[in-house]
Amino acid sequence: MESNTATRIRETAHDFIAERGYFGFSYADIAEAVGIRKASIHHHFPSKVDLVVATLMEYRAKLVEAAGSLDSNVTDPLQRLKLYVQHWAECVKNNNRPICIAALLSAELPALPEEIQTEVRLHFTYLVSWVKATLKDGVRHNNIHLQNSAEVEAQSFVALVHGAMISARALGSTEIFTSITKSALERIRPSV
Repeated sequence: MESNTATRIRETAHDFIAERGYFGFSYADIAEAVGIRKASIHHHFPSKVDLVVATLMEYRAKLVEAAGSLDSNVTDPLQRLKLYVQHWAECVKNNNRPICIAALLSAELPALPEEIQTEVRLHFTYLVSWVKATLKDGVRHNNIHLQNSAEVEAQSFVALVHGAMISARALGSTEIFTSITKSALERIRPSV
């Protein structure tokens, strides 16, 4: 079981990654924010790579749990995707972790250590797989229409949602996120 200190360190790292990217923070920043010494961070996470990998692994575990909950509790596949988008819309609007850290780190991918690159890829592999399965389920239920293959539509949907996060941040506009994601959802809704 992870200690409370390790959890606080990892959560603080998540916030710094979302705010500044991989290269924008140090263990000194985390030590100051958490109120501990750098040696305590090294005790739990010997290197920054270890910390960021652990943060991404926990982030993906939460994604898997949330997607599983949607799959179990929401029978309408289109509604599942709407709820996924709604989650991000609320994060963007409330400025509460308003960007996916895997998306943010993917922009830095060529400069990141291989272990972190692997975790970023695993995040997107899982997310696209879940969206693809949800789209296929929607086609079976006749409430989702695909213009291309489920793979292409899933990749497009994920790219639009994550691109909308980046545009919202760049332009300081929650409306940008809303309009882009609304269009993404309308694209897969069957015509009446």
